[in-house]
Amino acid sequence: MGEGNPIVIGILAMQGAFAEHQVLLQKVRVERPIKIVLIRQVEDLAKCDGLIIPGGESTTIALLARLAGLTEPLREFVQKKPVWGTCAGAILLSKEAEGMKKGGQELLGGVDIKTARNGWGSQVESFEAPLYTEGLREPNRPFNCIFIRAPVITDITPSALSPPVQIIARLSALLLPRGQQIVAEDEDDTDPRDPQTVVALRQGRHLVTTFHPELTKDDRFHEFFVKQCVLPALEESK
Repeated sequence: MGEGNPIVIGILAMQGAFAEHQVLLQKVRVERPIKIVLIRQVEDLAKCDGLIIPGGESTTIALLARLAGLTEPLREFVQKKPVWGTCAGAILLSKEAEGMKKGGQELLGGVDIKTARNGWGSQVESFEAPLYTEGLREPNRPFNCIFIRAPVITDITPSALSPPVQIIARLSALLLPRGQQIVAEDEDDTDPRDPQTVVALRQGRHLVTTFHPELTKDDRFHEFFVKQCVLPALEESK
């Protein structure tokens, strides 16, 4: 464990796989100790240097956050500090979303994407796929991505004033829901123009993954978030 003031990472603990994120975050080793705070009230959020919004049910997470008085504080946090959204969290960080339940869905924004809720299909259509990701430790070792009722990114449109979007991982277009595949002209099965194949991206200090890294035993995405998103933000704030 490193020395110095701890890095405080919050995990929104209203609903979903927050405990699984906590387990993996405890494995991450960087130059400073990591303190984990489960966020259930505004006072908890104020302590944090970064935040993880877990997978789960996006409408339920949004409703419980509203009932706890957390919606506006979360929006303010997103504007100032690093946030990572996984699956349902990716929907909540989106600028727009489609396929919502009746009555719509409150979003936090922060990332210039549009997502389609349950874009990969129902629970029985869940699947796993190994991906090679250059930005992770041991990039030649595949990361096993678990997709459960995952959202699909349908549009990536950064504004002129927003940070650029960095694509971190794509799936083969052949794994897209039937009828949505777009095959590249050079016979590569992934078209770089197709946002639907993007399953992990970064914009500024924010990270989005449409799959569930927390349901694996692999802490490399958690390490990536701390090292590449949270620590640089802390350095900039000095």
